[in-house]
Amino acid sequence: MLRAAQLAVDQINARGGARGRPLKLKAVDDSGSENTALRVAEQLYADPAVVAVVGHLSSDPSKAALRVYGAGRTPLVMVSPSASNPDLAGINPYFFRICPSDVQHGPQLARFAWQTLAARRAGIIYVNNEYGRGVRRAFDGEFARLGGAVVEADPYVPETRSLEPYLSRMRQRGAVDVLVLAAERPGAELALREMQALKLSWPVIGGDALTGIEADGALAEGVHVSSAYLPDRPEDRNVTFVADYARAYPGQRPDHRGAGAYDAVHLLARAIAEAGAGRQAIRDYLAKVGRGKPPFEGVTGTVAFDTNGDVPGKQVVIGVIRGGRLVSESGH
Repeated sequence: MLRAAQLAVDQINARGGARGRPLKLKAVDDSGSENTALRVAEQLYADPAVVAVVGHLSSDPSKAALRVYGAGRTPLVMVSPSASNPDLAGINPYFFRICPSDVQHGPQLARFAWQTLAARRAGIIYVNNEYGRGVRRAFDGEFARLGGAVVEADPYVPETRSLEPYLSRMRQRGAVDVLVLAAERPGAELALREMQALKLSWPVIGGDALTGIEADGALAEGVHVSSAYLPDRPEDRNVTFVADYARAYPGQRPDHRGAGAYDAVHLLARAIAEAGAGRQAIRDYLAKVGRGKPPFEGVTGTVAFDTNGDVPGKQVVIGVIRGGRLVSESGH
């Protein structure tokens, strides 16, 4: 996120900034913690030089921070590249997100499992937070509608040392056709290592919080991941972005969080250019994007907000990990 946002700022400033003034990025770390997110949100809110927030990365810290941004006399707009929990929608008028919500991820994973993998029985391991429960619920509902059965759904927390009991129980109950990891990367890595040890070869699919697991090479080979964005999108705008990113950060490819942050910065620059740099003016401009103002054509696709600050038109894509990269699978 930080790299891509900085790239966007550098590009905007090279063209003269927004309304003739340079943009400056102020980076803060919420540590993925709700308490820290509250603290940094209060710092940003109190700084009159801050006109908008790009973030937060994940849903629980986003929810905490929004209580700060949306309150008081000078509310602050927040544009998240990646916080996907459906419960964030409409929390307050200062929340927008570039990414689809889990309402889109879960059903897309279910359709992929049913149609492409021909799965009829699924097991789910989910991280017991807003994100994991959201993906699990959305998958479960769509898979059942298609005629599939979730034979077991088991929660874990980041401190969980082993998922082996869950995997063994799934095997005892009769093998599943697909294992859904509604997990974050460390939990998914634990599940994949323990599947190897148990010699389980079920197809594995997961949500966008698995992004980055492709760096694990052979461990993650063949895992399917739903994402709001894949770097091999063929549109010219994205091809240019990926090339610019590789020049700025040799050997690196952007992920959905980076691409979303890049789009968020460029969209905010457009809002400032057209409406001014006031916090309220930026918020009011964003609320009209796709509804009175033109949609924003970004590297992640078309951004048009609904009344909840969501992007219902954005499509979730299913990628597959091949040779240490998350790539499109032709036909999906």
